[in-house]
Amino acid sequence: MKRLLWMGSLSYFLIGLAHVVVGSLLPVLLDHYGRNYTEGGSLIFAQFSGFLAGVLLSPWLARNFGKRRSLVFALLLLCTAEMLYSLLPPWGWLYAIGAAAGFGFGMVEALIGTIVISGITQGTGAAMSRLEVFFGIGALAMPAIAGQLIALGWWRLAFPIISIFAAIAVVAWLRGSFGTLDTVLDEQEHRGNNHPHSSNSPKVKASNASPIGNWRLLALFVVFFFIYVGTEMSLANFLPSMFIERLGLTQAEAALSVTCFWLAMAFGRLFTGYIADRYGYGVFVALSSLAATLLLCVFPLIKGTAGAFVLIALLGLGMSGIFSIALVFASKMMPGTEESTTSLLIGAGGVGGALLPLWLGTSMDRGGAVASAWLLAGFACILCLLGGILYALHVRKKRLQTASS
Repeated sequence: MKRLLWMGSLSYFLIGLAHVVVGSLLPVLLDHYGRNYTEGGSLIFAQFSGFLAGVLLSPWLARNFGKRRSLVFALLLLCTAEMLYSLLPPWGWLYAIGAAAGFGFGMVEALIGTIVISGITQGTGAAMSRLEVFFGIGALAMPAIAGQLIALGWWRLAFPIISIFAAIAVVAWLRGSFGTLDTVLDEQEHRGNNHPHSSNSPKVKASNASPIGNWRLLALFVVFFFIYVGTEMSLANFLPSMFIERLGLTQAEAALSVTCFWLAMAFGRLFTGYIADRYGYGVFVALSSLAATLLLCVFPLIKGTAGAFVLIALLGLGMSGIFSIALVFASKMMPGTEESTTSLLIGAGGVGGALLPLWLGTSMDRGGAVASAWLLAGFACILCLLGGILYALHVRKKRLQTASS
């Protein structure tokens, strides 16, 4: 499992790079093609539409071809898409390329997240936080790299960097051996379904359970992930543009705002898993949502460069553990549905990551950076409300279990 976690960490580092590369380069990319922010939001929408398709199709592909083969396919697709990005084809082609890239890293994220959540029952929060640390490092590194490449005039080289890491990950997954876990990774589960009595493992049966019986709770989590990922990706993709408009920074300087955000995210994730494992997943999600809301409500009021960077760092710390711990929280609230719940919630996040940046791009064109900052604050208020409701339901469930026992 340790070796698998390291491989998962490498893959999460890669998808961290891939998640933010378009946002890091968006101002200069739009300048190159002569496009506006609304069209930039459409490109991000195409990428996250592909992400959603990759997440939702990943369970089916894993059942039919095995988890390892599915991961390799997704990584090869991502590698190819990023190379095509670097060729700077006509603008219309970028939508298809973005969708292919999103499909690749969406499938990787869903498959590895499912493996870790369903396979690690003790310290699940710490394990998921470790993956998210590497995601954060990747998301931190890319804006810094992009800023330097923009300053040198070589910004298009940011895309082949991702292709190189994807190729390394393909070789590692193909050649890596994980002992008894190799059987799980290479198993084509649909064959086993033709012989229902071939396995009596309760864990396998539980992982194939459906979360529909908890549909009200599931719906709350779906909306929570929709809002959270949409808010996070809106920040990651439009923060440089907002800093350029509000603070008058250069493109290279503005790219550092995303670096600051992801640096704080990566640092916070070093501790969030252990804190959540100790004090409870529900209380962690509720308090982190509250912190993010308060900070995003202050963000439109900040005018100084130093104050803005400090607030972005605090925001990164406040949001650092929400995604991974909320995934674990959902799996604990709906036990036995880990595989289906993980894919559904990551997919819901993909929808939010597609639609809310599209909305924010339109807001940037029509209302400017300040109005868009208030829009983000509104998203955060909804997130805080949902986090509080989910925690209240968790407390109620624990009381009912205690009373019945």
